[in-house]
Amino acid sequence: MHALDVLGDPVRRRILELLAEGEHAAGEIGSVVQGEFGISQPAVSQHLRVLRDNGFAQVRAEGTRRLYAVDPTALREVDLWLERYRRFWTQRLDALGTELARGRRQRRTTEGKSDDRHHKPDRADRTRDRQ
Repeated sequence: MHALDVLGDPVRRRILELLAEGEHAAGEIGSVVQGEFGISQPAVSQHLRVLRDNGFAQVRAEGTRRLYAVDPTALREVDLWLERYRRFWTQRLDALGTELARGRRQRRTTEGKSDDRHHKPDRADRTRDRQ
């Protein structure tokens, strides 16, 4: 199965989101996914198996529990595949970052000027001005 076929499923993407937070027991994953997607426990197990079999998740036994974690191997392969397409969005994201920074600078400058206009001199200011 191609990596994008694996990631194309919203249930599997949600499971990976959970695993990105840290290791989770299969039961914990099942509870979240069953509640959010309304699927059965066997269906959750099948999604976990697809993630495992395709290198996106790893599992280890701890007593009777099965603990799942992200396996970064397949994600690195997806990242390499995406590399040839990054040029389509990297420049735009850089430009967006520049515009956001420009807007923050303008707001700070505008707020600083408006604070000065609304400042009413107090006794200390008047005393200082006379000296």
